[in-house]
Amino acid sequence: MRSNRLEAFSDGVLAIIITVMVLELRAPEGHDLSDLVHTTGVGLLTYLLSFVYIGIYWNGHHHMFHLVRRVSGGVLWANLALLFCLSLVPFTTAWVSESRFAQTPVVIYGLNLLGAAVAYLVLQWVIIRQQGPESPLRQAVGTDRKGKISVVFDLVGVLSALTIDRSGHVGVWIAMACFVGIVIMWVVPDRRIARLVHQYATPD
Repeated sequence: MRSNRLEAFSDGVLAIIITVMVLELRAPEGHDLSDLVHTTGVGLLTYLLSFVYIGIYWNGHHHMFHLVRRVSGGVLWANLALLFCLSLVPFTTAWVSESRFAQTPVVIYGLNLLGAAVAYLVLQWVIIRQQGPESPLRQAVGTDRKGKISVVFDLVGVLSALTIDRSGHVGVWIAMACFVGIVIMWVVPDRRIARLVHQYATPD
């Protein structure tokens, strides 16, 4: 099967995920800026963080499948596993927002992000295995240090929220700092990957 159907389906799912997230935002109860901050401020912050996360995955997914001509059943299932993890982001984002960064919601949010990061690495691995040792994707991602660092940061964030200052908020804020750090790391473009994607991109 050609990859364009998988890409179209994935784009549609990611668009719906973002739409669901924005629908979770509450309108301010008053008409002043203070009402916006009090009612919607936390929700806007968590929405922004999760929106950028989804955007990063969409960007990576888009570039990845420029290097794939055909997909196997394994790729389809690996892609569905990634979409499943990402589809939970609106739920975990809303829980973090409504609880105002309580410990358990932050831990679940971190596990959600960790699951998505692992699922993305698995999808990469399945594609590379399908394409063989000289895979263009293998050349593009190299050792994929950023992907592996992301998994470590997610894990550190979850463990921090679970074990550091359980009666307070120190561990929770360390966890959120880890999650924000991942976003900052991935927002910086990788020119080497972009160059190889352009070199090996399949024609329309």
